[in-house]
Amino acid sequence: MSDPARWIRVTRADNIPLREGRAVTLGGKPIAIFNLGDHFAAVDNACPHQGGPLCDGLVAGTVVVCPLHGWRYDLATGAAVRASAPACLTIYPVRVEDGIVCLDIQGGSRIDEGKAA
Repeated sequence: MSDPARWIRVTRADNIPLREGRAVTLGGKPIAIFNLGDHFAAVDNACPHQGGPLCDGLVAGTVVVCPLHGWRYDLATGAAVRASAPACLTIYPVRVEDGIVCLDIQGGSRIDEGKAA
């Protein structure tokens, strides 16, 4: 488990509607937080393709669709969904404490771009 001091309280969980995202900037990083129903996910807010705001994308299951050009990313891994799009996103640990969404921006991870599926 990561150091409790690294967790940043962001917003009330009920401020992010089901299957929607919200943008925040933490430590100078633009991050999109998504309510997936049974858990929350957080990734880079800018699509690697052309910088589209992923927080405004459509969410289906654990996939977000960039609102600009339709690129899809798995919110669990950060990987692009189609093989011809090797780009990936940094994913950030998220937890909910007492109804508040908390992020660990120092704990962000990114898969090897060559392994994106």
